Amino acid sequence: MSTYLSDQAETEFVDGPEGERFAYRRFGRPGTVPLVLLMRLRGTMDHWDPALLDRLAAEREVIVFDNRGTSASTGVAPDTIEGLADGAIAFLRSLGLDQVDVLGWSMGGIVAQGVALGAPDLVRRLIVAGSSAGGVPDLPPPPAKVNEVLAHPENGDEDFLYLFFPKTEQARAAGLASLRRIDRRLTGSKAQVQPETYRAQLTAIGGFAGFWERQGELALPVLVANGAHDVMIHSYATYAMSQRLPNAKVVLYSDAGHGFLFQHIDDFAAEVDRFLA
Repeated sequence: MSTYLSDQAETEFVDGPEGERFAYRRFGRPGTVPLVLLMRLRGTMDHWDPALLDRLAAEREVIVFDNRGTSASTGVAPDTIEGLADGAIAFLRSLGLDQVDVLGWSMGGIVAQGVALGAPDLVRRLIVAGSSAGGVPDLPPPPAKVNEVLAHPENGDEDFLYLFFPKTEQARAAGLASLRRIDRRLTGSKAQVQPETYRAQLTAIGGFAGFWERQGELALPVLVANGAHDVMIHSYATYAMSQRLPNAKVVLYSDAGHGFLFQHIDDFAAEVDRFLA
């Protein structure tokens, strides 16, 4: 059995408003404002690093879930960012929650902004990790290799190391260690995003105009973080958001990339703890 408490959390289900059934897990300290995590492109709730989950859950309750039509959840997979945000809001309302903190990584960071914009009464504080507002002017595009890797039917270690971690020996070692921790749950669950859901996610990203012009509406406290060497979403997006958000803190890790939160678990979790306190 895994030594990670988050790996031992049981999967639960809740019915949504459209007849869908959301799969989720809750663990950590009950009675606190829950921290809800929103996953990346082509990721499920089993793709979070359990070491990060346990560290975050030491101070609060943590909730991970699969959105509509994704992995263990039923329903029609949304093909717009707004639809993904609506799915997340529907899930939270179905749980009867009236206040949460939200942490979104990568595509989940964009969706998290949509949740905060769509349900400002629900979200107390927002954390945007390895992400963007969408529609950021002059944002450098990703290298061509990124799209090549994303087109692979399945991604292996070298794909994830390229997408999430710099090429340094230390970063690669941290990346491989993270992948092996994630494997603990995936080995049993075999969780994956269905091909049609992945296509819907790509459509959502490709058709998204962005929340750049709405950054001023995000008046709640926002923590924006990334690695300086993110090949998927250039870290300029993180800096650019700091110029538009009314109440934000920005953290950049100079030796990390898109997967900085799995590379610098203790440091990033400490930032989260301070921010949410």
